[in-house]
Amino acid sequence: MKNYRLAASAEMLFLELPFNERVRTIHERGFEVEIWSWNTKDLNSLAAVGASIGSMTGYIEGDLLDEDGIERLLQTAEQSIEASKIINCPRLNLHGTGLDSNGQAIKKKDVVTGRDWLKARDTLARLADLGAKHNKVFMLENLNLPVDHPGTPFALAADTLALVESIDNPHLRLNLDLYHAQIGEGNLVELVRNAYGFIGEIQVADVPGRCEPGTGEINYSRIADELKLLGYSGVVGLEGWASGDSNQALDAFAAAFA
Repeated sequence: MKNYRLAASAEMLFLELPFNERVRTIHERGFEVEIWSWNTKDLNSLAAVGASIGSMTGYIEGDLLDEDGIERLLQTAEQSIEASKIINCPRLNLHGTGLDSNGQAIKKKDVVTGRDWLKARDTLARLADLGAKHNKVFMLENLNLPVDHPGTPFALAADTLALVESIDNPHLRLNLDLYHAQIGEGNLVELVRNAYGFIGEIQVADVPGRCEPGTGEINYSRIADELKLLGYSGVVGLEGWASGDSNQALDAFAAAFA
């Protein structure tokens, strides 16, 4: 028996529709909705749709390591919290560095030093405290390096888990993206088991192609079985493109996680 809830990204499905209509359509299909950058949206009109917005990007600019970047990250994280209150969104997503409009690392860093790890940990601890102050959860998302996000520091699931686990604050959790993890690391069932106590959300798409379950190599029904065994009660979000019709993509996603 499943206890988890299903969500889908309005950034990647029903692209033929205006954004708020995408949100409405996903909501009417019975899914929670996920969005990316809030500062490109009319939040009041988005709130009026009445959908459950589960997660959104939790910053506009900044990074975990450079002093100017850290201050900008913290400033825009606080702005993101205020934005999240308008649409009643509980979870705010972070990355190892800021990403540009094409999803590429703004400040690439191929070699991460011990000092970098300590600085990133300190920055994330400050973000966790900010989340606690406002009853929000920041989530650090793993990304893949070979295909989509080369040069992103702290990208692997092992890296994000190590940072979140070392801080151990319920207001900082993992956004465990299994699409990215399959490309970067694999061994997904064991990864879910190891990360289980620190997961804020799980995102999925198939490999290759980043489309709905059933279009690639990942056995998502096995992942669903593992989540049921673990008693996972959070969100599983489809963070992928539709290989064809978006409604059919949602059907395939729901079937894999039935």
